[in-house]
Amino acid sequence: MTGLDLSTAEQALDAQPFSRLLKARITAFGDRGATLEVDIRTELLQQNGFLHGGVLSYAADNALTFAAGAVLGPAVLTSGFSIQYVRPAQGATLIARAEVVHGGRRQAVVRCDLVTDDGSGTETLCAVAQGTVLTAG
Repeated sequence: MTGLDLSTAEQALDAQPFSRLLKARITAFGDRGATLEVDIRTELLQQNGFLHGGVLSYAADNALTFAAGAVLGPAVLTSGFSIQYVRPAQGATLIARAEVVHGGRRQAVVRCDLVTDDGSGTETLCAVAQGTVLTAG
């Protein structure tokens, strides 16, 4: 365990200008996982009215990295990740839940499920991602 907590993770997220632009928030952190949320707003949609895939990729990337940070410590960088879009994302909130599948001393393999909440608590899976996160240094 890294000794990091949700408050520290919130500060790290707030230090990212792009995350502030998207108004992302981290709602869970620790115990080999992290959850990131983004409210779905008109300016984040693509031409067909669905949440833009770039927003989904951002949420996966950040959630993967924060989850790995819960195991490896704060100095981590995403080495790479893949994302599979299952269905168009629409609803009130995007939720990215990431969990470390395997953690070593210098790298972690992390899985992330991306769901949308319709505003009433009903969640729909819209994408799945997996990535590798390395310690920086």
